[in-house]
Amino acid sequence: MATGQPQSSPNTTSPSDRAAGHRNAGAQRNELWQEIHSLEGRDLQIWGIALLIVVVVAAGFAALIFPNLMWNSTSLRVDARYLPQLLSGFIVLVTLFNFYALNQRRQLHNAREELVRQLIRSEVAEKMALIDPMTEVFNRRYLDEIIPTEVSRADRLNAPFSLLMLDLDGFKSVNTRFGHLVGDQILKEVALLLRLTFRPSDVIIRYGGDEFLILMPGTTEEQGGRAVQRLFEAVDRWNEENVTLGYKMGLSWGVATFRKGANVSEVLEAADQKMFQFKTRQARAS
Repeated sequence: MATGQPQSSPNTTSPSDRAAGHRNAGAQRNELWQEIHSLEGRDLQIWGIALLIVVVVAAGFAALIFPNLMWNSTSLRVDARYLPQLLSGFIVLVTLFNFYALNQRRQLHNAREELVRQLIRSEVAEKMALIDPMTEVFNRRYLDEIIPTEVSRADRLNAPFSLLMLDLDGFKSVNTRFGHLVGDQILKEVALLLRLTFRPSDVIIRYGGDEFLILMPGTTEEQGGRAVQRLFEAVDRWNEENVTLGYKMGLSWGVATFRKGANVSEVLEAADQKMFQFKTRQARAS
């Protein structure tokens, strides 16, 4: 619940530790990509050897068919006793190369598949580390990832972005009255409403407990307020459709805008303070 100040992150690792972890994960992915590219180089080597053998064989046939071009002779005489040996040697050479090429191709294929699987697992693991498993929206760690990028973009393009703080009203009573399973389901429902209401470019973050943070690029406070009104309309429809639950969903909110040169921590605190003031007014009105 809101306390008038931004909550501390539930993640116990420091920003420097998280940054080091992300750098290590990035380095691991780069190594995997380098190994994949090196396999492609080996693949080209095999094709190069095959091309060389084709050229040598073609030159041999040309020497037999057109001796005047290769040996400056009108004919090439070969003792018939050696022809079976030459033919057998040629067949053995081609067969051995085919076995070699097939074996190398199989090894390369298996190695490439394993590297791709490792790369996918690495990317999936990093992505899952940034997702809240219950609500399937981004978690607080992702905020640390995206804020520097959005601040840099806002400063570079002189384009604002807004931070919207949302708090689920009376959530503690939900857990008390209905149990934590119902409480978890309510949080999932809130996350679903947020995904359906806000734009794909908006970033939805579970900020902690029953609080959510929406980062809205290219949005002012006024535009953010209109987005909140759409959200409240969606909440009203949800309450009408779920009246039998005995719970009426309510949200407190506050929005603040980051502009070029501002301090993002102060903007985040301003949004939190506005949310706290909204919640206070609502409590007094009831």
